[in-house]
Amino acid sequence: MRPMSHDGSARAESAPRYLDTADAVGRFIEAIAHERLIAIDTEGASFHRFVDRIYLLQISTRDRTAVIDPLPIGVPTALGVMLEDPAVEIVLHDADYDLRLLQRDYGWSARNIFDTRIAAQLLGLRAFGLAALLERFLGVKIEKKFQRADWSMRPLTAGMLEYAAQDTINLLALRDRLRSDLLGMGRWDWAAEEFERLEGTRWAEDTGDAFLRMKGARDLTRRELAILRELVAWRDDVARAADRAAFRVLGNDPLFEIARLKPSSRDELSRVKGMPRGVLEARSDDVLAAVRRGIDVPDADLPRFQRGTRWDRDPNFEARTAALKTIRDEVATELDLDPGVLCSRERLEAVARRNPANMAELGEVRELRRWQAAVLGSRFIVALERYGSPQRPAAIRPV
Repeated sequence: MRPMSHDGSARAESAPRYLDTADAVGRFIEAIAHERLIAIDTEGASFHRFVDRIYLLQISTRDRTAVIDPLPIGVPTALGVMLEDPAVEIVLHDADYDLRLLQRDYGWSARNIFDTRIAAQLLGLRAFGLAALLERFLGVKIEKKFQRADWSMRPLTAGMLEYAAQDTINLLALRDRLRSDLLGMGRWDWAAEEFERLEGTRWAEDTGDAFLRMKGARDLTRRELAILRELVAWRDDVARAADRAAFRVLGNDPLFEIARLKPSSRDELSRVKGMPRGVLEARSDDVLAAVRRGIDVPDADLPRFQRGTRWDRDPNFEARTAALKTIRDEVATELDLDPGVLCSRERLEAVARRNPANMAELGEVRELRRWQAAVLGSRFIVALERYGSPQRPAAIRPV
């Protein structure tokens, strides 16, 4: 890849440009305004910063690529207009997080989306990372040395900018290959439905119960959860003040160990596996205070997992789910698809709970995609016939 131009004026159109002024970005967007197919990617810094945000925007058309630095220019509004235009197809790889960042930081909601990761999965590919797909379909090898780079740093090195441009410069050619294969295998409608569901993807705001979603939280007692809540709040305050990723202050494993051991002294705290020396020396009093606050929480106020809805006991539910799983696995083998891509366990359970007697009732299962119903529906109905009349989900009660 040739050196990047900082204004693009004297470079060939195919040379990536680094744009860090509003005028340069405006000229670039104006030059591509007629395009109906663009690739986009973002670079954040969640590995380094407490609050992630968009630090770079990479844009490619068939013959132009730009790396836009939003920090000195603010929101590139004209680009948002393109992304929200349903006549413009927006190509991303593993779009979910990018779409959430674009919506939260800029208020943009892309419309006509093509996700190369989803396309690859629906084709039955098990290696669907961008690097693997580019090498498989285009023979392009991309560097990985900047995967954990701090994109919030300035100035960015030439190598980092070259790396960032790689994420979109070949994405449209990859899209062409994947789209052709989807059409050839009769799976384009599957992808189109999945892409449509990406529209309106939004950032999920923190409701204060994120600690309950931490891996392993369900293994703690309610008292231990109260301590964990205090520890996470303390860690977040420290990380926010330093603008550092929370795990760089104190990892999750030591947090869970502290919640279980309930140390009351610095000596006891020092025995926690993975306890950083810096935290022990400078902040042990704060950590111990958080533990005491968790211990002092009244029993009536201890945190608990949100109550869900429990369905009245259905003795055939597990059997129906197992039967559907068997069908799902058989069809997945026939189609050479990952079973979870064909139909997740959650959707199998939704079908088993509804226990449809015909295709019309199957279509009422909201969790099931239309393409999944078309591919699996008739076999699902046959498999469920042995369990007699459907069990309706009317009788429910709170847990």
